[in-house]
Amino acid sequence: MSAIDTSPKLNEASTINSPRHVAVIMDGNNRWAKQRKLPSIAGHRAGLKAARNIVEACRDYNIEVLTLFAFSSENWRRPKDEVSALMELFLHALKRETKRLKKNKIRLKVVGDISAFSNTIQQHIRETEQVTAEFSEFTLVIAANYGGQWDIQEACKRLVNQVQHGELTVDEITAEQIDDNLSTAGLPLPDLCIRTSGVHRISNFLLWQLAYAELYFTDTLWPDFDKAAFHQALLDYSSRQRRFGQTSEQVEAAQCSNKE
Repeated sequence: MSAIDTSPKLNEASTINSPRHVAVIMDGNNRWAKQRKLPSIAGHRAGLKAARNIVEACRDYNIEVLTLFAFSSENWRRPKDEVSALMELFLHALKRETKRLKKNKIRLKVVGDISAFSNTIQQHIRETEQVTAEFSEFTLVIAANYGGQWDIQEACKRLVNQVQHGELTVDEITAEQIDDNLSTAGLPLPDLCIRTSGVHRISNFLLWQLAYAELYFTDTLWPDFDKAAFHQALLDYSSRQRRFGQTSEQVEAAQCSNKE
């Protein structure tokens, strides 16, 4: 008997109030592999397949930016054989996915301290970013060797440098200028952050950028997070009222005014 297709159709996608930018903490690859008595790298390979599916789903919902937390600055503490396998998988994905990205007109942007990666990986990152730079409809952001504290620290260094060179005074530093000096500069702030595997924390991910994002946690392990699961996350997002410090009455009044 063939499996029943439970993924949402395009007409269902059109009824969703889609976010512009979705950020995802892809958690649970190791547990997925352990449940199946497989090596950890098998879970990461399955996680890569899940990432491809969510990229496709984002296009269906007209989402502009998808940011995936692929490798944190703390992940170097993992067993050396796992880190080595992850680096090989990262390089393989860069080589293999470039054609797919170009074909689908997807811009790739990698954020994080890539200087810690091998020269070969750094070269492929730069090449893939360059050949996809012209695309503007959809951006795939990969956070690799990334940490939110590092991101803010680097932004502060850039601002201090501007002050030291007389380009800026301390009193002129604003939240907008901090935004402009983060690794995600030029991108809309995340509207929705999804974390899989049942863990309820953001683990040093986009600390500044997630200030007003809606957070969605699911027990589903990342390799099992399919288009139907993504649809449920977006339904949950659509049901929420985003107030940004305002009262419900203010938000509703503004919505009514916009409809008139």
